[in-house]
Amino acid sequence: MPKIQVNGIDLFYDIKGTGEPLLLIAGFLCDHAYWSLIMPSLISQYQVIRLDNRGMGRSSAPKSQYSLKQMARDVAALLDHLAIDKVHLVGHSMGGQIAQELVLAHPEKVQSLMLLSSLAKGDGLFNSIIETWGELCDKVDLKLYEKVVLPWIFTDTFYSIPEMIEGLIEFAIRYPFPPATHSLYYHSQAILECDTTDRLQKIHCPTLVLVGKQDILTPLKFSQQLTQGIPNAELVVLDTGGHGFLIESPDTVISAMLNFLQKFKPGYTI
Repeated sequence: MPKIQVNGIDLFYDIKGTGEPLLLIAGFLCDHAYWSLIMPSLISQYQVIRLDNRGMGRSSAPKSQYSLKQMARDVAALLDHLAIDKVHLVGHSMGGQIAQELVLAHPEKVQSLMLLSSLAKGDGLFNSIIETWGELCDKVDLKLYEKVVLPWIFTDTFYSIPEMIEGLIEFAIRYPFPPATHSLYYHSQAILECDTTDRLQKIHCPTLVLVGKQDILTPLKFSQQLTQGIPNAELVVLDTGGHGFLIESPDTVISAMLNFLQKFKPGYTI
């Protein structure tokens, strides 16, 4: 699995499939593996690029403050290294915030944008949750940390299948590349400091804003704000799934993504 040196870190990335480039950016507490359930559908049609944000997975985790603009610069450097001029860009949650910063800094690099369960700026409740997650990570073990976080990510329907939650917690505990606690703190601070509200109108590429109706961490109002602020944005609300719909409802998510991407295929007509 390849790494490159960019902006003072080793950045891990993964490329699979052929076709137009499609770049996926994961969110808080997640690395490139978060996209695994939808990968088979994507790599059959696209060259899919995934990365581990600084502080996650197999990328370096420097003990210094992170920012989402900095992580967007990491992504831009990766595209330059790969000699990829333009991508379809997807970001989930914090990854969607990074994606916004990337398209704002380098609009020429982004053909289309998909913001999944994301936001421009948090409200009081969201900020309190994220602040708590950042402060709690070095005070409890990973199992308890996951038990605190997961109720905000998955729906009661998903929780009604006990082995699903237990399996996710066990996966996190056994995962060979767990996040460093300082990285989670720096990521939480980066999320809290990010605000694209007054810059959304500068995003001019076609944009899909996708959210689950049962998302309680980044509820519908956040996606509505993105849609209202970005000139060429369309909002799709999924009936099933919450914030973790990439795991809970992958088939529904991939269907919405591929429907949007279909518009960029040669010969597409309405």
